[in-house]
Amino acid sequence: MGVVTPRTATFPKQDRSRATRRRLLEAAVACLAERGWGGSTVAVVAERAGVSRGAAQHHFRTREDLFTAAIEHVAEEWLATLREHARTLPDSGVPRTRAVVEMLVGVYTGALFRAALHLWVAAADEVQLRPRVVALESRIGREAHRLAVEFLGADETVPGVRETVQATLDMARGLGLATLLRDDTPRRTAIVREWSRILDSALRRDG
Repeated sequence: MGVVTPRTATFPKQDRSRATRRRLLEAAVACLAERGWGGSTVAVVAERAGVSRGAAQHHFRTREDLFTAAIEHVAEEWLATLREHARTLPDSGVPRTRAVVEMLVGVYTGALFRAALHLWVAAADEVQLRPRVVALESRIGREAHRLAVEFLGADETVPGVRETVQATLDMARGLGLATLLRDDTPRRTAIVREWSRILDSALRRDG
């Protein structure tokens, strides 16, 4: 039987700490998506994560710390999932363009966008929250744009291409907003189909 030294004993403790932090982050996103900013307190998140409020405050000193970290954490997972999913995209042409547009629209119709939207709206009134959310939104927006350019094979040196890619992301966000109130799948599918055709033509016109 091995001897447990102070150094080796810290590893399980660190693992538990990481697991607790992850549960808190995932619970925070779920609470935001379901309850909004007003109904999402540290105590509510801690209860959902199955930890004490004290444990939650050990990891995150303030409510703002918790929820901005939660959106950032899930956004990083989302970006990693997109990169993985990109490996299965069609090779080229309209089928690839449509698959990329559908993938981007899917992001803005999921729980992450719903949770982030509540945080964005809260930041308009919460002075302490606003600088963090502005910085986070800028970082996520830049990365989303970069991945869209990469997946679409877009050449942004061609006039108008950068704006067209950004318009695609803005359209996806707008479709996500429409989905908040009701299932808009038939209309969304038709828009994605037509925009994919227009986008592919715009990307290839000088190719």
